[in-house]
Amino acid sequence: MSDALVIGGGPAGLMAAEMLADAGLSVTVAEQKPSIGRKFLMAGKSGLNLTKDEPEAKFFDAYKSDWLLPALREFGPVEVMAWAEDLEQPIFTGSSGRVFPKAMKASPLLRAWLARLAGKGVTFQTRWRWTGWRREASVFDTQEGVVEVAPAVTILAMGGASWRRLGSDGAWSEHFTADALHPFKPANMGLVVNWSSHMADHLGEPLKNIATCAGGEAIRGEAVVSAKGLEGGGIYAVSAAVRDGADLTIDLLPDLAAIEIEKRLRRRRGKNSLANHMRKNLKLEPVKLALLQEFARPLPDDPADLAALIKALPVHHEGPRPLDEAISTAGGLAASALDKNLMLRDRPGVFAAGEMLDWEAPTGGYLITGCLATGRWAGRAAAAYASRPSVQSAR
Repeated sequence: MSDALVIGGGPAGLMAAEMLADAGLSVTVAEQKPSIGRKFLMAGKSGLNLTKDEPEAKFFDAYKSDWLLPALREFGPVEVMAWAEDLEQPIFTGSSGRVFPKAMKASPLLRAWLARLAGKGVTFQTRWRWTGWRREASVFDTQEGVVEVAPAVTILAMGGASWRRLGSDGAWSEHFTADALHPFKPANMGLVVNWSSHMADHLGEPLKNIATCAGGEAIRGEAVVSAKGLEGGGIYAVSAAVRDGADLTIDLLPDLAAIEIEKRLRRRRGKNSLANHMRKNLKLEPVKLALLQEFARPLPDDPADLAALIKALPVHHEGPRPLDEAISTAGGLAASALDKNLMLRDRPGVFAAGEMLDWEAPTGGYLITGCLATGRWAGRAAAAYASRPSVQSAR
């Protein structure tokens, strides 16, 4: 019997396991999938963005919530960078402030981390699916049958409700009362757009050098015109506001002021079509011209009105892509269901971390940092709880 049980083998669970092992506890990590860290590996497929190197106030503001700040203040960007380098994974910071391992992929870092955890005595059980509690024990369906585990402390780190195939299916929520949960909502997701046939030639094309605006916030970024709608970082950055009802506009030329665009549109047009006139004088790429026609046809004749449209093109969409397609989720265990140590108020000795908690943040390193920070916070608190004389005597 382990002293500590961690349910979930993602970044939050692994960080919690390390804190528990460092405190001298025997630790078992239970993962429902055949291998550890599947979503972590997928997140690093195109470059593992570990954190964001920027002023503290700006970094913390990205989380839109104060209740995780103690954990983030103890393990923020500086600590995440040091942690990666301590695993012998050199890092670099891009021009946007995003921090990556030089190897770019997640697999070298994960291998080094798992080896270090194994060296500290952490054991791993895969294909163990948590099915709830039986009195004080956690119950699992395993290949060997039903297994019950009753450790001194338990860390729940089973993720949110997106990317079901990677293990984050939100099924754990069935074992909690409604007042302990906030409903799951997609976060960092694409938007559904039912394109006309006019857009067929542009599906899959990137929208570069744009600014998206929703809820009063403008974000420079990029997007992709996909067969399903609009995807990409520039969309994800404002997706929470759009999901919650804000209108979305796109600035197709963020480097030009409206007055300069109007001035160029007033140049002699001759026999050129309006599309060619805009292409030549504004350097608008074909995909941007197509988007302008898609959302604002017929275009206004007045150059001032057209300039205003180019600077704030209304995007007509059908709402967010489905929950399971979202990069992350909002909702989950409510702050009111946990104490300041992230322990469940109605289950002493059971803590929670990572995307199970009701918080959200944009892509750009905030998600992984949030998972690592809350895993560390919960792991340290659980280790302190396990050391109490009353808990030790009960064992």
